[in-house]
Amino acid sequence: MWNAYLILVALLLLLTLLPKIQNSHWIFRVPEFGKIQITYFIVITFILGFLVDSHSEYFWYFQGFLGLLFIHHAIILVRYTPIYPIKKHTRQQKSSQKIHFISANVYQFNTEYSRFIKLIEKYHPEIFLTMESNGDWEKAMQPLEKDYPYHHKVTLENTYGMHFYSKIEIKEAKTHYFVADDIPSIEVHLTTEDGFSFVFFGVHPPPPSPTEEETSKERDGDLLSTAKRVTKIDKPVIVVGDFNNVAWSKSSILFRKTSHLIDPRIGRAFVSTFHAKYRMLRFPIDLMFHSEDIFIEKLTTLENFGSDHLPVYCEFFIDHHNNEQEERIEKATTEEKIQAEEMIQEGKEEDGERDAVVTED
Repeated sequence: MWNAYLILVALLLLLTLLPKIQNSHWIFRVPEFGKIQITYFIVITFILGFLVDSHSEYFWYFQGFLGLLFIHHAIILVRYTPIYPIKKHTRQQKSSQKIHFISANVYQFNTEYSRFIKLIEKYHPEIFLTMESNGDWEKAMQPLEKDYPYHHKVTLENTYGMHFYSKIEIKEAKTHYFVADDIPSIEVHLTTEDGFSFVFFGVHPPPPSPTEEETSKERDGDLLSTAKRVTKIDKPVIVVGDFNNVAWSKSSILFRKTSHLIDPRIGRAFVSTFHAKYRMLRFPIDLMFHSEDIFIEKLTTLENFGSDHLPVYCEFFIDHHNNEQEERIEKATTEEKIQAEEMIQEGKEEDGERDAVVTED
């Protein structure tokens, strides 16, 4: 038991230190995803320590060390809980009507199309975004077009397809390929019936993992390219999608600072989405950021519809006359801007070598 305890302490230290090393290889980036689970295991190991039958003179050093690891992780994670204080905002007379959207990585090989359609019909959002949606998914979603007459479709068979449907009029829509010609991001300009304009970005960069991309270079380059594009838009902005990243990672924080956007998870909840089937191994990788004149009333996950991701549901309104969120904007330093440009260039130079058509096997 004592040896098992020591191995757990060493493993928890390793998983804590690996993300601190500024290397883009997946070995160093993947442990960022499991910070919540690592924190739980620190507590479990700490308790296990008292059950170990050992009289080692170093026992309390190890227990104290675990306490320090817990404090380190907790300081970061507490920002993404309701315990962390932020101001609550209510919709005023000059605000827009409430707008609802659903963002869902549908999993390209998920054939339970009717479950997703029922989900949309149940919550009837004004707009919804699908990722990993291919030609089969596009065909399956055609019945929804009678209620969603405005759409922007990027149909791909490489698990990076993307479809945007809206009841709100689309004024302009673009597809960007910031770092690779098979990884799209969408930019959609909309105007509500009560006269409020805003821009919706949908993103889905490739993840660093042993089964996909060896490094995080394309992911980080794609996200920071989006951040750079956001700063050129003088309208309320929302960026939504499967970031394949967590909010507390260095690249996510750099994205937030570079784009001058707000992370609505802060002071609210983790909103963990992947993996949908395994609650204890679920990570918050479907993220959202917004500009200061967009106010979030609700952000949560919805029920599983057969995908490996849970869908994200959001309610928000636009208010140009409320400046109370300005203090939540953090801006990148000159050094961080230079770093962001370097990461964008590295992303463009990386060759993902993806297949144009991906099969489930």
